[in-house]
Amino acid sequence: MKRILAFASVWYLGFGFASFGQDSQAIKYAATIEAEDLKRHLTYLASDELEGRDTGEKGQKLAAKYLVDFYKEKNLQGPVDGGYLQKFNLSSVLWADIDLKVGKTGYINNEDFVFIGDAEMKRPNKTELVFLGLASRENLDKVNVKGKLVGLWAIGERAQSAIDEVFEAGAEGVIVVTMEGQANFDRVASRYKTLSGRGRLGFDKPSEQKPVFMVSSDKMAQVFETPLEELKEAAKSNPASIPAQKASFLVKKEKKIVGTENVLAYLEGTDKKDEVLVISSHYDHIGINSKGEINNGADDDGSGTVAVMEIAEAFAKAADEGVRPRRSILFLNVTGEEKGLLGSQYYSENPIFPLEKTVNNLNIDMVGRIDYEYQDAENQDYIYVIGSEMLSSHLKLINEYNNITYTDLILDYRYDAEDDPNRFYYRSDHYNFAKHNIPVIFYFNGVHDDYHQPTDTVDKIEFELMEKRARLIFHTAWDLANREYRTPVNGENTRLER
Repeated sequence: MKRILAFASVWYLGFGFASFGQDSQAIKYAATIEAEDLKRHLTYLASDELEGRDTGEKGQKLAAKYLVDFYKEKNLQGPVDGGYLQKFNLSSVLWADIDLKVGKTGYINNEDFVFIGDAEMKRPNKTELVFLGLASRENLDKVNVKGKLVGLWAIGERAQSAIDEVFEAGAEGVIVVTMEGQANFDRVASRYKTLSGRGRLGFDKPSEQKPVFMVSSDKMAQVFETPLEELKEAAKSNPASIPAQKASFLVKKEKKIVGTENVLAYLEGTDKKDEVLVISSHYDHIGINSKGEINNGADDDGSGTVAVMEIAEAFAKAADEGVRPRRSILFLNVTGEEKGLLGSQYYSENPIFPLEKTVNNLNIDMVGRIDYEYQDAENQDYIYVIGSEMLSSHLKLINEYNNITYTDLILDYRYDAEDDPNRFYYRSDHYNFAKHNIPVIFYFNGVHDDYHQPTDTVDKIEFELMEKRARLIFHTAWDLANREYRTPVNGENTRLER
């Protein structure tokens, strides 16, 4: 029944298929995407030699060279003034001194809290810590935040919007909870601790006086000397019931410039060559942790990167044999994703090809593993699909049509919900295309115990499943690159703020 409905939907929307059935040429070139090749490339990119591919570091540069050499070998063009590297600078901010004290208790950076804001101070700010809970208008009317350090509850909320609202109300600083559970926070804190010795990367800008300290829900309860469940209830509409605390904080920082680069390879189309399809992944990862262990990043996002390579090879082989796509294709491997989607942000703000001519972005981030939801499932041939119907009513059905026709994966949309507490939609590079109203699909396998851990290694990758996922993306890309009309932008972008 699902197949019938999907075919009927495709027919009803007039998608331009000459007939329902398989495209023999697409099948031929999809077959060149093989598990053995995926494994060969990933074994190098996720090796210890590349030291976790941290942005701006030796391993990331080696990965970029590997990608460039591969694209040259496949006769794909370098579209950046004849080259393959889109170079840009980031600012590395090293927090030389961060202190937070509430009452008589001093808290430790990257253990008790993670500093996620910005500030540059000469002396400690002695103030009062008040509990606001949710950043609702009702709560802001009940709690005077002006000149205070403010306890903010932002689980399931748009944290940055809530933080901005509190600062606009006159707060001096914010202590925020964005996720449930100590274990989730500890993973984030461990990552920040790894980065702390090298500095936090971002685009250079003047300092903002917006000190923000992220804590776990358990730590917030400890700070306010209040049971967690009582604090959660108070966060909704009774924040003034939580006693204020004496507090002080200090933030000092240092900056240096770090160079990095996106890798771009281009295949020119035929009669619709001015229109461009972007197929992307991020090739950076998080480097070496504070214990000296290498985070190899086999799944995140070595898997997506080698999938892009194999898809590029399939299109390049077709072009060499005279089967060139109608639209042009940009294979885009970005840097700095782990530091805040920086490489894709830079490309979207400095595009090599006009954004108005960019028809779609297919973004591949973690497609090599089986997650918690499917680890005990009878059928593990699945992929999470995120963002496919937000901007275009056609894109989701095009992807479904190609899945039905060629790969028969389970397409799982659970993380596409706007209220997804994981906020996966906001956490990969498609976001920087969608915010410019370019219809996107984010392909994702979900998280597992090895996410952002030194144990994310090649031996745990499901290469046969990864091959099938990459072939689905190839078929959808083949369709988008060759159909008569580009996918219409007929939906509203309701997810602009991260």
